[in-house]
Amino acid sequence: MIHVRLTALRAAVLGCTLTLLPISGLAQPSSSANSSSANRDRITNLLDSLRRVRSPQTAAISPDGNYVAWTVEIDGASELHVTGIAPSGAIQDAAWDRILSPDTVADVTNLRPGKCEADHPAWSPDGKQLAFLSGCQTDGAIFRKAQQKNIFLWTTATNQLKQLTQLKGPLGSLQWSPDGKSIAFLFVENGTRRAGALDAIKPWNGVIGEDNVEVQNIALVDVSGQHFEPSAIHSNLHIYEFSWSADSQRIVFIAASPPGENNWWIAKLYVQIPLAPLAGCNSLGVCIYNGPLIPDPVVLFNPATTAGPLHGLQIAVPRFSPDGRQIAFIGGLMSDQGSVGGDIYLIPTSGGEPKDITSNRTASPAWIAWRNDHSILVTERAGGKSHITALDTTTGKDDPSLDLTLADNIIAGKDVMDLSLALHSSNIAVIRSSFEQPPEVWVGPLEKLRQLTHLNDDIRPSWGKAESIEYTSDGFHVQGWLLYPANYEPAKRYPLIVGVHGGPSNASTPRWPSAGYGEVPFSALGYFVFLPNPRGSFGKGEKFTQANVKDFGYGDLRDILAGVDVLEKRFPIDKAREGITGWSYGGFMTMFAVTQTHRFHAAVAGAGISNWQSYYGENSIDRWMTPFFGADVYDDPAIYAKSSPISFIKQAKTPTLLVVGDRDGECPAPQSFEFWHALRAQGVRTELVVYPNEGHRFVDHEHQRDVLRRALEWFESNMPPDRN
Repeated sequence: MIHVRLTALRAAVLGCTLTLLPISGLAQPSSSANSSSANRDRITNLLDSLRRVRSPQTAAISPDGNYVAWTVEIDGASELHVTGIAPSGAIQDAAWDRILSPDTVADVTNLRPGKCEADHPAWSPDGKQLAFLSGCQTDGAIFRKAQQKNIFLWTTATNQLKQLTQLKGPLGSLQWSPDGKSIAFLFVENGTRRAGALDAIKPWNGVIGEDNVEVQNIALVDVSGQHFEPSAIHSNLHIYEFSWSADSQRIVFIAASPPGENNWWIAKLYVQIPLAPLAGCNSLGVCIYNGPLIPDPVVLFNPATTAGPLHGLQIAVPRFSPDGRQIAFIGGLMSDQGSVGGDIYLIPTSGGEPKDITSNRTASPAWIAWRNDHSILVTERAGGKSHITALDTTTGKDDPSLDLTLADNIIAGKDVMDLSLALHSSNIAVIRSSFEQPPEVWVGPLEKLRQLTHLNDDIRPSWGKAESIEYTSDGFHVQGWLLYPANYEPAKRYPLIVGVHGGPSNASTPRWPSAGYGEVPFSALGYFVFLPNPRGSFGKGEKFTQANVKDFGYGDLRDILAGVDVLEKRFPIDKAREGITGWSYGGFMTMFAVTQTHRFHAAVAGAGISNWQSYYGENSIDRWMTPFFGADVYDDPAIYAKSSPISFIKQAKTPTLLVVGDRDGECPAPQSFEFWHALRAQGVRTELVVYPNEGHRFVDHEHQRDVLRRALEWFESNMPPDRN
């Protein structure tokens, strides 16, 4: 690869650079020129070790609990496995593990040759068939991510595979109807990208807000493959998530008017009743129904109009009760689609005001599933850990027979903290990871989970041990995680990096670090790493999550600094070698911190926000801001200026590296430009790196690697020398 560096501006005396990364290559290190060769080798070895981890992405257990379909990412593409397990959760037969793909299963028709990938497995209710998404590269040369995927159906008894759809556009969230006759899924017809704020936005052109608006709907296909309905919900709605009723006659979903990536924060709860059966569709997509036309969906709940505690807040994870009389969902203050937490609410399917059954709970439920008509299985963030329990929907009390706390990150693949449940067995499947354990699939009864996959048995953490830190700040009980330096010696003093999570409605939880940007790897290079969960975070209940409303940067920074005070008293930390970093909201907090205190001697702000007033008019998701600021910027500009780092730029002295994607719609690049420009004008050492064709979540592995390398080298080169 050709390496190219374009320096648009350089102020050699001030140490300020703007680095543009063209598509043709990656920039060479700049600010890291003083790093020793030994340090560069340590960083390279660390980055290589992170890339060695094979990460399972999804896990779906069959209804009888005897098989698990799971996927693993290899070189950016997904491989689907099906593994047999015994009733106890142990592997049934070590040899019974097959890779399922259109190019490995016999009797596949209408498929061009090439290397295929597969993901999003979903078992039929009777467990006899497995649906999944697959796409194939036609050159057959390398295993890489397919541009277009469609639904395939594998029959377990015959090992036959057939393709159910031939669509153009992103598909996802496959869900079988409980009667097993059809599969519903989310679909962006003719879409060229996933409809989400984390993905790279389309280049700005055309009529803004009108051209190229991608709408995600629910589509239906029957398992015979003869009938397909590309828009099962006949309304101009962008649908985010859905679930079936037990009788297969209704779908509950959360939706808003387009554009979808901006309007999730004002989404409503809908029910579609009834779903008319399909008689067939012609080649032009015109469909005939065995019954009346599908009526418009019914709005069951609108947070914008309620007078209750959910007024103006967000809703997620809707679920019909088994008897179909109630719908449970999670509601609360949420800053990002997909980052879920709040209280659990029940609403009758006939309508009415939702009832909060977890009011004043000191945890943040993130995922729910009905066990029966009076009990709900819950996974939640609790004090930085994962907690699994069951709630009595009448009393709101926990079931004492089910109480499992894990110092792990858990997910089955589709929703935050979800589990894959077997309908007719006590077995479940889940992906677990922690600071000590790389991600693996685990199966079995909830209280006796066994490790199913062994993808990373030869991987060991190169960083130090982790410890939960709890302390009090402004009367709040705050929790965070501390990672010790690798090869820790109590007699030595060590530098400290504070890593602030994004959101702010999110939490730092124990998880194995990805190859992308993160703070855990600093521990491997000899740093203490502090990952606080200040007010505004999930894990301490909804009142704690809402405690930073109209107060961005102030109370949460006091919580963070109070935690640093505690650490300095308890651990051998070199106060002259403390740094701060974060991405998204963590990037904002990094920018804000260096304008409020000189305590930190180096900073790295990823995809940050420097000016809430200008940000309001630049980003593609401005709807999220009103619940947090109490008004839009045009009605109350002062509340936005109050929390803007740019308002206090004259106080900044800390050397700061800024990194951002050029197509980030969530935290647009101009926010980093503005902060870089202001630091440069103040004579503060700074560097801005802009990565091409990246959104808020970087997807290019080389870019991910480059960001982490630059951050590591920035702290190495801007901290005072080791004084041990």
